[in-house]
Amino acid sequence: MKDIETREDIEVMVDSFYAAVRKDDLLGPIFNEVIGDNWSTHLETMYSFWQTVLLHQFAYKGSPFAPHRKLPIEAQHFDRWLALFNKSIDQQFSGKITDDAKIRVVKMAEMFQHKLSNNSF
Repeated sequence: MKDIETREDIEVMVDSFYAAVRKDDLLGPIFNEVIGDNWSTHLETMYSFWQTVLLHQFAYKGSPFAPHRKLPIEAQHFDRWLALFNKSIDQQFSGKITDDAKIRVVKMAEMFQHKLSNNSF
C-alpha cells in the first residue's frame, strides 16, 4: 500500500471514511441529519482540512471544532469515529503520513471531547 501523498489520496481517504460514517448505525443518523443534502460541500471542506493538516498545503481556513460543538455526541461517538477512521485508512494506505493522520485524529477527538465536556467554546 502507498502512503497519503496527494490531494487525490486525501479525497480517497475522506470519501471512504464518510461512506462508512453515513452507513453507521450510531454516527450516520447524526451526520446525515446535520449535513442533509450538503454532503458534497462537507466533503470538499474535509478534503481541504486534511490537505492542510497532512500535506501542509494551506487549503483550509476555519475552526474544525465550531461546527461540531452543538452535535449530540459523547465518548461512544468519538470511539466509533476513531474506529471507522482507522479501519478506513488502514485498508488503503500505509506510511509516515498515514501514521500521522491516525495520530492527529486521536488528538482531535481528545481535544473535541475536552472542549465539549468543559463547555470550552
